[in-house]
Amino acid sequence: MGLPADKIREITKKFAQSKGDTASAQVQIALLTERLKMLNEHFKVNAKDHHSRRGLLKLVGQRRKLLRYLGKRNPSSYKTLIAELGIRR
Repeated sequence: MGLPADKIREITKKFAQSKGDTASAQVQIALLTERLKMLNEHFKVNAKDHHSRRGLLKLVGQRRKLLRYLGKRNPSSYKTLIAELGIRR
């Protein structure tokens, strides 16, 4: 269950730091957040899908590590990113 290509291009264009940027932490965090939203919708219908739940937990951990990295490297970018994505309250 991946993201559609047009959604990936849209997110990449919005969060890229420069033209052609697909590997920055901001882009990766935004893509992971979108995948997590899709999986949450999946679990509303398929509550007993424990195999996918394990994948969800792995994605959450990966996003947490990237957020920690971004918070240490560039705190101002971290704050704007979490505000745009609505991750923290």
